[in-house]
Order: sequence, then structure tokens, then C-alpha cells
Amino acid sequence: MTPHKVALKAPAKRLVLFVADGLRADKIYEPYHNATSGQTEELAPFLLDKLRTRASWGVSHTRVPTESRPGHVAAIAGFYEDVSAVTKGWKMNPVEFDSVFNESRHTWSFGSPDILPMFAHGASDSARVDTFMYSAEFEDFSGNGDRLDTWVFDEAERFFGRAAVPGSELNTMMHQDQIVFFFHLLGIDTNGHGFKPYSQEYLGNIKHVDRGIQRLVEQFESFYGDDGQTAYVFTADHGMNDRGAHGDGHPDNTRTPLIAWGAGVARTEAVAAGQTAPGHDGFSQPWNLERYERKDVNQADIAALMTALVGLNYPLNSVGTLPLSYLNTSQEYRAHSALANAQQVLEQYRVKHDEKQHTEMFFKPYAPMHQPTNTPEHMLARIRQAIGAQEYGAAEAECLRLIALCLEGLRYFQRYDWLLLRSIVSAGYLGWIMFSLLYIFRSYVLPQSGPCRSRRAGAVALVGLLVFAAFAAMFYRQGSPVMYYAYTAFPVYFWTDVLQQGPLLQQIAGSYARLSVRWRPVAFVGVYVAILEALVYAYFDRRVYSAAFALLAVLWPLTVSPRFRRQHTGLLALWTACCLLTSVFTLLPVERNDHLGLVIAGGALITLSGLAAWHYSPTFTLAPPGVAAKEAQHAVALDRLMILVETLLVGVATVLGPLTSKETERRGHLPRLHQLSCWAVLIVATLLPFVHGAVLGRGARDQHYLYRLVTIYLAFATPFVLLTVSYESLFYFAYSSVLLLWLTIERALYHEQAEQQLLAPTPKTRLSHLAPAASGSRRLGINDMRTGIMFLFFVNVAFFGTGNVASLASFSLDSVYRLITLFDPFLMSALLLFKIFIPFFLVSAVFGVLNRSLELPPFSLFLFVLSTTDVMTVNFFFLVRDDGSWLDIGMSISHFCISGLFVLFTIVLFVLSHALVGKVLIPVGAKDKQR
Repeated sequence: MTPHKVALKAPAKRLVLFVADGLRADKIYEPYHNATSGQTEELAPFLLDKLRTRASWGVSHTRVPTESRPGHVAAIAGFYEDVSAVTKGWKMNPVEFDSVFNESRHTWSFGSPDILPMFAHGASDSARVDTFMYSAEFEDFSGNGDRLDTWVFDEAERFFGRAAVPGSELNTMMHQDQIVFFFHLLGIDTNGHGFKPYSQEYLGNIKHVDRGIQRLVEQFESFYGDDGQTAYVFTADHGMNDRGAHGDGHPDNTRTPLIAWGAGVARTEAVAAGQTAPGHDGFSQPWNLERYERKDVNQADIAALMTALVGLNYPLNSVGTLPLSYLNTSQEYRAHSALANAQQVLEQYRVKHDEKQHTEMFFKPYAPMHQPTNTPEHMLARIRQAIGAQEYGAAEAECLRLIALCLEGLRYFQRYDWLLLRSIVSAGYLGWIMFSLLYIFRSYVLPQSGPCRSRRAGAVALVGLLVFAAFAAMFYRQGSPVMYYAYTAFPVYFWTDVLQQGPLLQQIAGSYARLSVRWRPVAFVGVYVAILEALVYAYFDRRVYSAAFALLAVLWPLTVSPRFRRQHTGLLALWTACCLLTSVFTLLPVERNDHLGLVIAGGALITLSGLAAWHYSPTFTLAPPGVAAKEAQHAVALDRLMILVETLLVGVATVLGPLTSKETERRGHLPRLHQLSCWAVLIVATLLPFVHGAVLGRGARDQHYLYRLVTIYLAFATPFVLLTVSYESLFYFAYSSVLLLWLTIERALYHEQAEQQLLAPTPKTRLSHLAPAASGSRRLGINDMRTGIMFLFFVNVAFFGTGNVASLASFSLDSVYRLITLFDPFLMSALLLFKIFIPFFLVSAVFGVLNRSLELPPFSLFLFVLSTTDVMTVNFFFLVRDDGSWLDIGMSISHFCISGLFVLFTIVLFVLSHALVGKVLIPVGAKDKQR
């Protein structure tokens, strides 16, 4: 692409960019009530004074993901980062890109090693961008982050000292035009993560940054002799929510400040007292800035603004629109700047247009750009004509219109294949559902009788092959990505296989026709689908889970037989109580403050439950068979000791976690002894269920199922409590209790059903493990749908019990600061994900035991759940949005990804259940000889 710039002299010779990482717009603009002095003050008096006297200002609206790298790329390069950059930890470049720094004559940058290198490495000339960075070890979340900004300000002062030498190379370079200074200030973000945005550390860091910027501006003006050739831009890469996190599209994360002043920047004139200037809404009402016009921009527009101020080439991939209201230049310069901006965006449109026209078989251009009087050539001619006639306002309006059309055209080509791809993907999901359901009927429901394949299976396969070949030929002609072939291969394969199984479909229909009560399966299926749709809605409103728990607490005890209620009154009462207790957690907000009292309460409850399990452990601790009495007694004692050790570790974690947080807060850094202790406790407790199960019984984990579940529950309770900052440990206790009661009730119901069918007169104990389905394994029945949907429900509760898995930002990072405080996105994310996945470990272990208790073939219930969850995925697929608020867009994509990956996740849970549970002894009923 050809770069475009303004040929006229730029209003500024140099640009100074300040980026306050993690600064929310409202925190710098709104007055702060100082509780100590009882007075209302401004956190950034210097910047707000510039706002009122010399600056243009507003809110810069960012896009998801609201992370440091994509935010900086948008502001400095003018385009929105592809999420694939997460594989680089938001640090290095998955693809190289143009930027304001790359187009400058020279750029000096100061700040974090997480941000500066990506612009230096991305420059066409590596010598064009100089970086001054502190070490990565300096980014410690345990102390006050303002020291990071202090380093930047001090390093800048030393830099000016070196540049002050007359005749030096640095002095000469700094007096050239088209140069840029970039100051990345990470302290606010660090304090937001460590102490929250409402903390004194976060708010105090804003004051510190304001004073530091004032000092730097004075140095610039002194160095250049107040020549009026310096433009200043202050902004942030992203905001921060009240939990001290960011990443999603919440308004607290997407609204950041923008204040620009100096050479070439328009001054905002105050309106009369009592009036409100344009641009204000309810968000800015508390700021007491209503007399000064608020000029909001998109974050990518900042790159265009900086380009125009110093007269650079517009970055090649920039999609920003120059905010003309920020410029204080001649009308001619404004018009030419708008033209260069429009030409640069038009270049991108033409590249996309030509690519599609060259590859598409039935190309349809973007209609609004191909009307007789609306072609790019006609619009450019009108713009140049208007500029030549000095009708600059008309030229600017036409430029903005051309930019808007080009951006809509780019969006049109990005969505060009949507209808085709949506149709293919939907057919794939529906084909998978049918394919897997037929496999379940063939393998686990219907008796084996006759062939399942049609005699015309070969002809069907040939038709399927021809269909795929036709699509493949079209994709090859169009130069489509390889994934398009995969998208088509799946539905063709699934539907070909389904259509080949005509005899099986007839057998299913015949079995249904022979039923005496035909409405019952239809009702079950209808209820099942309705529950799936309710779970879809629960992704948007967690209160659905609370309502579901309340219904389960009341309705399930009412639907069992009167005999079962009489025999298990206490069990059903416990079920009702635990369901109602667990229902509370999905009513609580995911935005929660640290509450060490709740952490200790939850840990104490888990510890007490561990002591209770140890007390009653003789009833479910079994000696290895075929060993001497003394050795058997030793094995039982070792089993009981293991429960006691795991309980002790939970107690240690209950005390150690809050104590570490307090000591870190008191000392300003994470004490080494506390850190090592936390790591030791976490690693030992996590490995215990695997090591213990593998060592006992001479390599066979032949423990009682209840003993195995108790050890898993206590082992994972330790890291969960250690990584807890609020009510999560209470949720762990309640959720685990409900899971155990669910298993117990399901086993009791199955035993009652078996007794009614004369299948279980003599209790015994058998060894259960992962093995091929035995010939005597029973078939799936209609009642097993209840077990499957309850498993799916509990998996979803694990997703949303204490947060919103669609956004990791809803989970607090504070807990990982007990283990690591140096910035390491991968390790921190891994610890957070480990904590989030612990409830899944529990539900997978319980479901694995339940599957064996019901004497079902391995993977049968898992496969049933796996095959039906794509009903939810299809819902989310059509709910994916690329318009509206960034919160809605980000959440819709997250929901679809979570639901789409559920198939893989279910398989992982299946494998995990057998890795955790292994071989266990399960009391079952011996089958009656009459069967």
C-alpha cells in the first residue's frame, strides 16, 4: 500500500505521548472526597488545569480485549489487535505492523519491558526507536506501583541531562522535526491489580503521575525554550473494573481518558455558567466539567490525531478517523489532513476489494461504493475540487463520508462469506448431534438385531463425496483458507453417515411405535431441550441457577416414591438444605471485595468436614484383600492418616493464605518464607490424590469409592482455599456437599428400581474400573436422561458458581499474589485457571463413580451429554455479534467459544474422572438369577 501524508508544514515539530496504563476515565476526571481532610480535591490538578485552559479532551473508547498490548497497538498504530497475540503474552508481535513510531524520524520511549520492545522490534529501522526500560523483576504487584513511574520520570530527567550537552549527537537529534517521545506509566495498572481502583494506592498513583507529568512538561518547555512546537497527548490503554481486573468489554475497562494540548491542538472554550457544553451525558455528570465540551473518540483515532499533529505518514493499517475538532490549524491543513486520512483508509478498502474480486466466483461489490456518483474516484475528485475552491468545510465533510463508507466496505468484505459459513457450520453441528445420538442408540439403547447400514450406503457415500468435491473446487477457485475445507468436511461426513443408517432409523421408529405410553419419551425430550435453553439463558443471568437449585430442592423429593421418602427422609432433607444453601452463591455479585473472614469461615467448614470424615472413616476404609491381618490393619491406618494429613493441610491453607496477604500488605512485598510455604502446601496437597492412589494396594487404587471421593475433595480444597479471597471456599463446601448427596440419592434410586425389578437381593462389593462394556451391562433408559442433564447442570454451576467464566476478569487475581507477585501473565493465568477448574475435578470424579454405580457402559452417559450440549452451541453460534457495545460483542464470542469447546472439555472430564478415581470398590446389587 502507498503511504499518505500532508505535504504542508505540520503544526508541531515533536509529539509527547503519555500512556497511564490501566487508568479509568472517571477516576481522573471526577472530584475525589478526601476522607482524612474532609475536603473535595482533584487527583490530577495539572492535567485538569490544561483541560480547562489549553486542551481538547474526552473519553477514548477502547475495544476488547482490553489488555495492554492491544490498547497500545490501537492508540499508536491505529488498528485493533487480533486476539492471536495472546499466544505471545500480549508482548511480542504475531505479525509486524506499521505505527506512528515507525513513521517518525526518531522515537524515544521510556517504561515497561512488556510494551516498549514490540514497537522497537516492529520498526522498519530498529535504530529509529530507542527504549529505556526497567527490569522485568521491578514489576512486583506486592508493593506500591508508583515506583515504576518514579523510575520513568527519573530516567527522563537523566536523559535530558545527557541531551543538554550542546553539539552532541543526541542534542542534534532532539532538535529535528517529526520526533516522538513516549512515556509508558505502569504504576496505576499495577496498583489497580494489587489494591483495586478505589484504593488509596491507585488514587495516590494518579496524583503521582500528574506531578510527574507536570515536571516532565516543564523540562520539555525549558529544553526547547518555550518554542510552542511541542504537542502533548495523555491517554490510557484500557481501564479497570472494581475487582482490579480488565480484559472484557465492561465500560469500566473500555472508557479511558484523552487530554491533548500544545502545538496544533484546539483549546476548549468554556460555555456560560449554568449551561452544559456538547458531548456530555450521565457518565460525565459528576465530574463538574459540564462547561467544557467533551469530544469522545475511538482509541484508533488517537493514532490519526498524533500523525496529523507532527505531519507523519498515516500508519498503513490504521482504521482511525482523524478527530478534526481536536486540531487548531489552518483550514487548509485540516482539509488536507482529512484527505490523507481518507486516502489511507481507501487504500485498505481497495486491497480488500481487489482480493475478493480476484478470488470470488460470483463477486458482489459493496454497493454503496459503486453507485455512479459515489465511486471513490468521484468522491476524491469532489474533495480535491472543494479544497481547490477553498471550500474546506465541504471537503472535510466529504472526507469523513468517504472514510465511513470505506470502513463499512471493509466490514462488508470481512463478513462476505458469513451466510455460507453459517449454513455449513450449522449443518455440521446438527449432523454431529444426529451422528452421536444414532451411535448412542446403536451401542447403548437398542438391542443388537440386524444390520444398521442401508444397502444403498455406497451410493450415499458417493453423493457425499461429490458434494464435498463441489465445495472443495469452489474453495480452491476462490483461494479460501484451509479451514473452509474442514468446515465442509464435517457436515458432509456426519450427514452421509446418518443417511447410511436407514435400518437403524427404522428400528428406532419401530421401538417407539411399540411403546404403550408414547407421550413419555416426547415429554422427556421436550423438558430436556427446555432445560438446555434455560442453561443458555443462564449464561446471561446467573440467577437461573439459583432458581434451578430451588426447584431441585423442592421438586425432586416430591417426585420420588412415597416408600423412598419414608426410607430416606434425612437424606432428602439434607438435599433440600444444601441445594438452598448453594443457590445463594449465584445470587451474589461476581464483583466482590476481599473478605478474609469468609475465607477463614469456608476453610474452617472444610476442615471440620475433614475431621468428620476421619471420624467416620472406619465405615468406608477397606483393607487390601488377601493380606495378613497386621498388614491390613497398617493399610487401614495409613488410609485414615491420609485423611487426617489432607485435613491438616486444609487448616494450614486456611491460616496461611490470609496471613500471607496481611504480611504482604504490611511489609509492601511478598515475604519469601510465606511464598515458599504457600507453594509447598499447594504442590503437596495437589499431588496427594494421585500419589496416594498409585502407591496403596501394590499399584491398584482399590479403595472404597467414598474414601476416594473424600480424599479428592480434601486434596483440592487446600489449593482452592489458598487461592480464595472471598466466599469461594464456602461455595466449594456447599457445592461438594450437593454433589455427594446427588450421588447418594441417585444410587439409592437405582437400588430401589433394581429391587422392584428383582435385580438386587444380595448386596456385595465389586471392583469398578475403566474397562470395555461387559455383556451384562444394562442399556441406557429414559430415566438416565435425568442423570445426564443434572451432570450438565452441575458442570455449568462450576462454570458460573463464583464468577463468569466467559471473562477471566470476573475472577480476582489477588489470590495468586500469595504465590507470585512479579508480572508473569502465563503463570498467573495458569494459577487462576487451576483454581477455576477445581470444581470440575470434583464433578468429574463424582460423575465417574455414578456412571459405574448405575452399571452403565463407560462413556455412555458422557457421550449422551456431549452429543446434546451442541444444542446450546448452535444457540450461541447465532447469538455471536460483531456490532453493539464491546461488552455484548466480547461476551457473545466468549459464550460461543465456551460452549463450542464443551465437547472437548467433556472428553477431558471423562479422562480426568478415571485418572482421579481409578479403581474403586462400589457396593452394588447382585443380579437375580431370573434375569
